[in-house]
Amino acid sequence: MKNDIENFDDIKLLVNTFYEKVKQDEKIGFIFNDVAKVNWDMHLPKMYSFWETLLFGAISFKGNPMLKHMILNNKIKLTNEHFSQWIFLWRQTTDELFSGSLAENAKNKAEAIKDLMAAKIIGV
Repeated sequence: MKNDIENFDDIKLLVNTFYEKVKQDEKIGFIFNDVAKVNWDMHLPKMYSFWETLLFGAISFKGNPMLKHMILNNKIKLTNEHFSQWIFLWRQTTDELFSGSLAENAKNKAEAIKDLMAAKIIGV
């Protein structure tokens, strides 16, 4: 039986595993690797803080993800397919690693983020 997301190390595992899938994904990997040219050494700690804030209320994240994605959308038009693949990989990774109320919360929060980003960026 899988454990729930319980601490910062679990968040790191989830985020790291998720982004390894993203980097290799046929539908969205190129956006991160070739278009945004993500510096993973900088991006991953921000994502740890982002999810720590969302799941544990740690208030460790500072930033404006919406603005970053709007700027990215100026480089490549993001589509509903891109957002759908992102949430598919997030849900898949979460389900592979964890089970419990915080894992469900992580999936629900990611779904809300996807919906908000898609609505504001591509009008879906």
